[in-house]
Formats: sequence, structure tokens, C-alpha cells
Amino acid sequence: MRLLKQLVPVALVAFVGGALAGAVQGIWILTLLVGVATAALAVYVYARVVRWSERRDPVEVGRQGAVPAVLRGLLIGGALFGAVILNIALVGGYRVDGLGSLAGALGVFGFMAAAAVTEELLFRGILFRLVEERVGTWLALTLTALLFGASHLFNPHATLWGAIAIAIEAGGMLAAAYAATRTLWVPIGVHFGWNFAAAGIFGAEVSGNGTPQGLLHGVTSGPTWITGGEFGPEGSMYAVVFGLLLTVVFMWLARRRGNVVPLRRRANATLDG
Repeated sequence: MRLLKQLVPVALVAFVGGALAGAVQGIWILTLLVGVATAALAVYVYARVVRWSERRDPVEVGRQGAVPAVLRGLLIGGALFGAVILNIALVGGYRVDGLGSLAGALGVFGFMAAAAVTEELLFRGILFRLVEERVGTWLALTLTALLFGASHLFNPHATLWGAIAIAIEAGGMLAAAYAATRTLWVPIGVHFGWNFAAAGIFGAEVSGNGTPQGLLHGVTSGPTWITGGEFGPEGSMYAVVFGLLLTVVFMWLARRRGNVVPLRRRANATLDG
């Protein structure tokens, strides 16, 4: 019941916010305001429903340390996408074909802020966290990563490979980021940093949702395994490899810090007792 009590309200905020952002798309100031408001409201609703349904303080979205945690995530996410696009460019798969628009980039900022926050609250804050309690970190990471990848099959230019790539490079990596830090601010920052670098800076397609107008007008061409094709650079093998490497790093940190929940920990505790 905790899953439904938390999932439904946050999903409702995400749905309404997404619909409003879509309705004002093209008007950058409204897209920015709606996106930021959706992100803030989603965090507020998440904190309230967790406090209500679990009778605890939602420390994973606590104010203390939030700003530096988000900034660390932003740097990681931005650098990660920068490494991907650089490698694609080095083999001729990406080029800059002129400047984009600052107003367009600000609109992308709002849209991506809403997407990053709501998706992290839903998939890592609720689904991964509650499933992990039952089956442990590794199985929860696998299951929620697959679900996260499958959710991208509904995007306009979605492909099966794109969904698999998202599951590996993002679904697993972002869950590992939460496991390593036990705060949602880091995966939120990583998610937003990646998405904004892709769309807001390099003007690349994000998860098959179309090419936005960012600061640069980016053009990709070449084999799908290099560029990601219509799905965007997230479907590139570079993204999969770099995302997988970062997943390994985060899980190493999680294990070192004692944050990995073993399989069926509660059942074992009951038997021992």
C-alpha cells in the first residue's frame, strides 16, 4: 500500500506538469516557469506522502546538503554526456551547424528540470527504494532499470535498442547513484545534467523526443550504433559503455559505504531471530 500511496500523488503531479509544459511549449518563459514549479511541487508532495505513509522524515530529499549534492550530480551528468558527444564527434558522427537560442535553452531548462525530478522521485525515490527493502539492492536495481527503459518505449522515435540502452546506462546508473549516496539529490543532478547538456547545450535529441533548440544547433549522422540514430546519443554505444562504467563506480562506493542491501535481508533476519 505504501507504493500506491506514494506513487499515485507524485505521478499525478508529473502528469499534470507534463501536460501543462506541453501546452505552453514554444513559449520559453512559460515552459521554464511550469517546469521549475512542477519540480518543486513534486518534491513537496513526495516529502509529504513519505512522511504520512512511513511516519518518518524523508531525509533523501532533506534540505541539508541538497545544493552541493545537486551540483555534484550536475557536474557528473554534464561531464558524462560531454564525453559521449565528444567521442561521437571524433568519429564524425556529430557536428555543430550554427548557434541555437538562449531562450530555447531556458525553455529546455524548465522542461528537463521537471522531467529529471519527477522521474527520479518515481523510479528511484519510490520504486527502487521500496523494492530494495523487499529483494535487496542488486535485484531492485535490475528490475527498476528494466522498467525505466521500458517506459521510454512510448516516446515518439523510440526503439527497442534505445529502451535497452536507457535501462543499462541510466536506469541502472541512477539507481546506483542513489544506493551510493542515499540521497535523491545526486541522481536528480546527474539526470538533469545529462538531459540539459544533451538538449539545452548540444541540441541533441533526447530519448527519441525530438530535437530541441538549445544553445547549439547540433547535427548527428552516421551508423546508429555510434550516434543513436533517431533515438539520440543515448542510443549510442558510447553512452552505454560510459553509463555502465559509472554504474560500476557507484556500486563500488555503495558497497564500500555499507549501503548495499542483501537479498531478502528481512527474511534472513526473521529466521535468525
